Amino acid sequence: MEPAKIKAVMPVAGLGTRFLPATKATPKEMLPVVDKPAIQYVVEEAVAAGIRDVLMIIGRNKNAIANHFDSVPELEEKLTAKGDDSKLGRVTKSSDLADVHLLRQGEPKGLGHAIGRARQHVGETPFAVMLGDDLIDERDPLLPKMIEVNEQKKAMVIALMEVDPESISMYGCASVEATDDPDVVKVLNLVEKPAQEDAPSNLAIIGRYLLTHEIFPVLDRTEPGKGGEIQITDALNEVAADDDNVDVYGVIFRGRRYDTGDKLDYIKAIVQLASERDDLGPDLRPWIKDFAANL
Repeated sequence: MEPAKIKAVMPVAGLGTRFLPATKATPKEMLPVVDKPAIQYVVEEAVAAGIRDVLMIIGRNKNAIANHFDSVPELEEKLTAKGDDSKLGRVTKSSDLADVHLLRQGEPKGLGHAIGRARQHVGETPFAVMLGDDLIDERDPLLPKMIEVNEQKKAMVIALMEVDPESISMYGCASVEATDDPDVVKVLNLVEKPAQEDAPSNLAIIGRYLLTHEIFPVLDRTEPGKGGEIQITDALNEVAADDDNVDVYGVIFRGRRYDTGDKLDYIKAIVQLASERDDLGPDLRPWIKDFAANL
């Protein structure tokens, strides 16, 4: 399977209640991380992995996302007239990035339900599910490895990251067995947000999945789990346990990841990314040191 044939599905229907009142009228995915909305980083990640077909599963009040990836002729004309090629390039980049499609989730029944809505669009093509709260640093690509494992094993693939055992209750958690690749494991069992004492490992599921069409009938029969929602973790757990279905593998990610779904981590992400930029870092880094020294 050529990477370019793989499609991306981005569930962006959440209400973003942790960021109220900022998200009262603005989708959380449109909150800026330095000078780009968070969702643009995710689309750029997909494109860098060779994926140009992006389906966004949206909810109400998400028109700003559609507008961001559409062209804005009046703004582009003004920037062209001013000869401001730099700003024009930044404006047109988002509309030229990928073929972005939009589909309403309808009744919000959880991540598993949102993924199930993508069935008609992806057909029998493997597809990457990319959650907008997780930003993967472009210097530490993750999707290419997941695509490679999917191609080699003809399996579904999830992204895993080692976390502090005290934090595992915030994530889905995987029980695994090793392979001959230290960064790839076979998934035996998955548990959604287990208590620390019940967690089978400290390997947490992060927001990247490489799924195949075999997930859809499983999602159809998956009952609501934690939070009363249809959990993709529960569906994948059934797939992993079924010897007659495809296997599930995990890629252990050891790179830089930024969680923009939590207020504190969102602020950290902005500071980290801005401090490493050539245009902002030289002035920002010494300011951070002075600010911290005077706390």
